[in-house]
Amino acid sequence: MTTAVFTHPSAETHLMPMGHPEQVARYAAVISALDGLDLLWQEAGLADDSEILRCHPQRYLDRIRAALPDEGFRALDADTHISPGSLEAASRAVGGACAAVDAVLAGHVSNAFLAMRPPGHHAERETAMGFCLFGTAAIAAKRAMDHHGLDRVAVLDFDVHHGNGTQDLLWDEKRAFFASSHQMPLYPGSGTVGETGAYGQIMNVPLPPGSGGEQAAAAWRTILDRCRDFRPQLVLISAGFDSHRDDPLAQLEWREADFAEITHAICAMAAECSAPVVSCLEGGYDLAALGRSVRAHVEVMMEAGK
Repeated sequence: MTTAVFTHPSAETHLMPMGHPEQVARYAAVISALDGLDLLWQEAGLADDSEILRCHPQRYLDRIRAALPDEGFRALDADTHISPGSLEAASRAVGGACAAVDAVLAGHVSNAFLAMRPPGHHAERETAMGFCLFGTAAIAAKRAMDHHGLDRVAVLDFDVHHGNGTQDLLWDEKRAFFASSHQMPLYPGSGTVGETGAYGQIMNVPLPPGSGGEQAAAAWRTILDRCRDFRPQLVLISAGFDSHRDDPLAQLEWREADFAEITHAICAMAAECSAPVVSCLEGGYDLAALGRSVRAHVEVMMEAGK
């Protein structure tokens, strides 16, 4: 068994204005960081509209299509821009995540990493925000539940920013457990401990600025104890690497070893529950730190999949 990476060059066609942190170079940093590892490289195919519509209404998808510029950029909000290639890239991110879910549930691979951009965990039902267009991880969870018939899917988010979009999309979904650790205060301002979902199936663990590896490990022990009780049949990770101490958008103090430790703990919990793991790239905006952290994350997944 092996670890698969789902990706596609269209990730480089989602263009941003000069100076935007969610830059094309993030993709190159991730792909080059994985060079030399014994991975199964897979093409992230275009998602059928029906996959996107698991979480977003048709009118939202129509608005995104209508907003696509013929050239240059168009701002959907102060932070979120689209270019002519953005819809294909976002659709292939969803398609790759869904294909990864299919592959791990079929036993074709041990686990999988989605190396695509744009990220997805800020996209709400009808709102593009925080660099995100579609709720990639939430859509993948819905595919696992609705297409494969699972009734316990966990989505675990260690991006430095709260996954408000994933929370919004899974708020009323009793088959899904969503947990997020994130810096607070920080964009987007959500993620308090009191936000627990319609069925008490959502868990938020805010961390103060300056928190390092020790606080991260303690937070994730608490999250994984709760997740273990949920007995997930599949674990999805929203893998944001902007908690790194070198990241320009936040003030946590994580290092590559902290991402590796949390990944190891997630994979160990998943193994106890006989649940395969699919990880989806979210944030991470210092290119060198992003590359090192992604490699540490995927190396742990590879070891766990042996």
